[in-house]
Amino acid sequence: MTDPAANVVRGCPRRVCFQPVTRGIHRRRLDGGESEDEWLADLAGWQLLLTNHGCFSALTAAGIRGWMLPPLPEDTPVFVAMQLDDPRPLRLGIRTSRHPSPIPHDEVSGLRCATPAEVIPACARWLSFLDLVVLIDSALHRGDVTLKQLVAACTPGRRGRRALLAALPRADGRAESPWETLLRILHVVIGIAVEPRVEVYDKDGELIARVDLLVTGTKSAPEFDGGHHREPDQHRDDLRRERRLDLEGYVRRGYTASDVVQRPLGVLRDADHSVGREHDPARIRPPVGDAASVALHAGR
Repeated sequence: MTDPAANVVRGCPRRVCFQPVTRGIHRRRLDGGESEDEWLADLAGWQLLLTNHGCFSALTAAGIRGWMLPPLPEDTPVFVAMQLDDPRPLRLGIRTSRHPSPIPHDEVSGLRCATPAEVIPACARWLSFLDLVVLIDSALHRGDVTLKQLVAACTPGRRGRRALLAALPRADGRAESPWETLLRILHVVIGIAVEPRVEVYDKDGELIARVDLLVTGTKSAPEFDGGHHREPDQHRDDLRRERRLDLEGYVRRGYTASDVVQRPLGVLRDADHSVGREHDPARIRPPVGDAASVALHAGR
């Protein structure tokens, strides 16, 4: 897509090739454009309402950066950060946070975005525990931020600080999808230590697979299987990979979204068998004060 800012104008042009973004801001219609292109074009219009050091923040900036977000309501506002003495945009559909100093930002897709270490604490105000961990994993995996930077951003009195500090110990940037993160956390909260993204080699030193998770001290490999794993070519490759893992003594256990969210007892039963402990369904119940357990339990 071309620079989104090239498609926006102030005022109300009376041409059918323009459509409104908000009062007094219009943009060109994008024939055949993807929904993301439409969204970025709208944001370029909103950016005209900001001062030179105002920027997008929170969930809006996370979306611009391509991080993993949960499905958001259609009426989710545009989140921006501005200084205390900046004129605040008085429009429906925009939510402004005010700061004593300019928020550090950089340009992404032609849009001014708060830096990753500023965006994630802002998101912590609006996301649930699990969604926040998924978001952090996504940002870490892309190399956009480090845990050290996020800890440094948790300054006393900052909004979202408590939620972010609770989520950081559960974060791991090796996850490549939201469901890998949720499957990992499910194992952790039932007391099963796992290692993400483990490389498995055969006796000749050839790489067989990079498994989603490996139960520590075992050859049990829990993995998340999305819908694409049942496409013919992918299914053929998966079966070939599973046979090679089996030859090396590894047991691959594939799970779907419904297994993780609606039938976690099956995951627990398999995990108990992997480490040779007695199966106890009570382990799936959330201990008091364990945010990850409570969040998983609430999603069942």
